[in-house]
Amino acid sequence: MSRQNGGQEPSTGAAFLGAEVRTWRLQAELSQRELGLKANYGQQYVAKVEAGERLASPEFADACDQIFGTPGTFARLRQRASQHGYPDWFVPYVQLERQATGISNYSATLVMGMLQTPEYAREVFQAVHPRERASEIDAKVERRLRRREVMERDSPPLLWCVLNEACLRTVVGGVDVMAAQLAHLRKEAESPHITLQVLPFAVGGPPAAESFTLLTFDEEPNIAYADTAMAGQLIDSPEAVANATATYDRLRAAALHPDESLAMIRRVMEEYAR
Repeated sequence: MSRQNGGQEPSTGAAFLGAEVRTWRLQAELSQRELGLKANYGQQYVAKVEAGERLASPEFADACDQIFGTPGTFARLRQRASQHGYPDWFVPYVQLERQATGISNYSATLVMGMLQTPEYAREVFQAVHPRERASEIDAKVERRLRRREVMERDSPPLLWCVLNEACLRTVVGGVDVMAAQLAHLRKEAESPHITLQVLPFAVGGPPAAESFTLLTFDEEPNIAYADTAMAGQLIDSPEAVANATATYDRLRAAALHPDESLAMIRRVMEEYAR
């Protein structure tokens, strides 16, 4: 097994895979630039992969297998690395999220993880884990951002997110972080695969008090996922999923139209930017 930083084990899946790339590159007596040329990537990309700052793409992993003569090895390592580091209770959700054709989320207080900026995510993790080292927080942020890959596929799921106005008004990390987060939401909403709605405070009591997500599939029963303070809970009971679906329908009905929602996000963003 590869080692980094004076014998310490790589702390993330990306770091583990990067260490293996470096080991095989050195064994092949290639520079980062030479490996990049052979794999059709730049030297900077190879450097970030080896440093664990970026999870290698599936295409880069396949190229490494061809260059180093390791059929399927780096592809399998990359698949394993993409799941590495998540809490045991969260791994089943991540796997289902990657298979879903639809992701419907209600965010009660904080913007859902898949739509967070790195700065916003870091502030959230630091608030929840105030005693963890910066490297551990960075690893959590990296894993959270990695989940965006599901939306980069040729046929991504339809992501529908209802944001309680509290998500816009809760100042996470200061006004600059919030302005950038809301700008990011508006940018993401330009995708035909992403729809955002805001549930304004003026609605009164919301149909749901806590965040939850519905995952829909073409041929499998739908799944609900509920966030809790300690861990998440996957729910596959048909009755419970039906109730969660009905609740989500009420949330969408009570929320602003997507165009009005983006206008509200823009107004709040401009308040932060002043």
